[in-house]
Amino acid sequence: MTDHDHRQPTAHPGASPRAILALALVCGAAVGNVYFPQALSPLIASGLHVSPDAAAGVVTATQFGYAAGICLLVPLGDRLPYRPLLVTLLTLTGLGLFAASAAPGLVPLVVASALVGVTTVAAPLAGPLAAGLVPKERRGVTGGALLSGSLAGMLLSRTVGGALGDRLGWRAPYVLAAVLSLAVAALSARLLPRTSPPSSQGYVTLLAEPLRLLRTEPALRRSCLYQALVFAGFSAVWTGVALLLTGPVYGMGAGAVGLLALVNAVTMVCTPVAGRQVDRRGPDAVNRVCFLVVGASAAVLALGGAGGAAGVMALVVGTLLLDVGMQSGMVANTVRIQALRAEVRSRLTTAYMTCAYLGGAVGSWLGTRAYGRFGWLGVCALVAALTAVTLARHRGATRRTAGRFRRSAASGSGAAGPTMAARAAATSREETS
Repeated sequence: MTDHDHRQPTAHPGASPRAILALALVCGAAVGNVYFPQALSPLIASGLHVSPDAAAGVVTATQFGYAAGICLLVPLGDRLPYRPLLVTLLTLTGLGLFAASAAPGLVPLVVASALVGVTTVAAPLAGPLAAGLVPKERRGVTGGALLSGSLAGMLLSRTVGGALGDRLGWRAPYVLAAVLSLAVAALSARLLPRTSPPSSQGYVTLLAEPLRLLRTEPALRRSCLYQALVFAGFSAVWTGVALLLTGPVYGMGAGAVGLLALVNAVTMVCTPVAGRQVDRRGPDAVNRVCFLVVGASAAVLALGGAGGAAGVMALVVGTLLLDVGMQSGMVANTVRIQALRAEVRSRLTTAYMTCAYLGGAVGSWLGTRAYGRFGWLGVCALVAALTAVTLARHRGATRRTAGRFRRSAASGSGAAGPTMAARAAATSREETS
């Protein structure tokens, strides 16, 4: 396997800090479009005179559209130049948001929301582009910067969207999001460097490639499993905590969930730190620490079921640990898969993001069932169980890698050159089981 392609050099002369900042803004604007409608469902229901359940279909349509966009459009990053592709998607997203803001009824709004979801997939495309613009030893910190942009979009979009909707109505956040998407599109057209697509394969072949990569790239499968399991626990907690805070233990309003999520904005500072550690120590070492942090969060979160001020503090600390562990682990997983093959980075990202998204959906479903049957402690036990599975898989993988290195080193001549070559070969291969 090679780590770079002759048509898309690893270190690009146009990889300026302004270009990376522009990509972080792209991530924030694109991801925010998926999450801000969550804060507007009650306002949409009253504004369009529909039931709250029907208004929630807007959020569902956006999320399903996003999943479809990951599968259908992200592989094009290996076939088309990144800059015009990103600018086109951001422009289409802005137009779709304007259409949503002018929707006369629920059905047109749902259709426009689905289209917005399909086109707002710039963030999964920004990661592979950034990996090809910076040296290998800078991919971790660069990935952390992009993830910070995504987190900012996720957190701020819900907070700003809800506040603006309360003041000006549900259509105002759509207009603001549309203007922001078009502004970021113009900025990207100016700041992003030109790149050459690394593949000339047809579209149908590109769509089938993520499944083939899952079969042939063990490191990709391992990263997908890690993120799917951890993101499942993350989604289970945030599904259950909404039920806990609005239930009889705390008796708070839905706004309390948003405030709790806003506390986790500190994660935006932690992900670049995690990226630097990935660059220095490698993805496996950072993954191990992240899994331990997620496991510790389950124990702290369990104390939140007691209620009162101490319970609220436990929820704040526990969700913060969970968020830091999940997002920092994502940096490590992303660096691992982007180091596999430069010519298929967008297709690797498609496989990875799809698995992570499916894990989150399953986690939300399991979290609801666990809370209904066992209460809040059931949700925390689910997180602990998922983390235990992830740690066991990680321990087995790292042991096998170490064993292969020892066998390769023992078969060498003992010179420094063969030993280093054996180590590189051993660490580049993954267990196929």
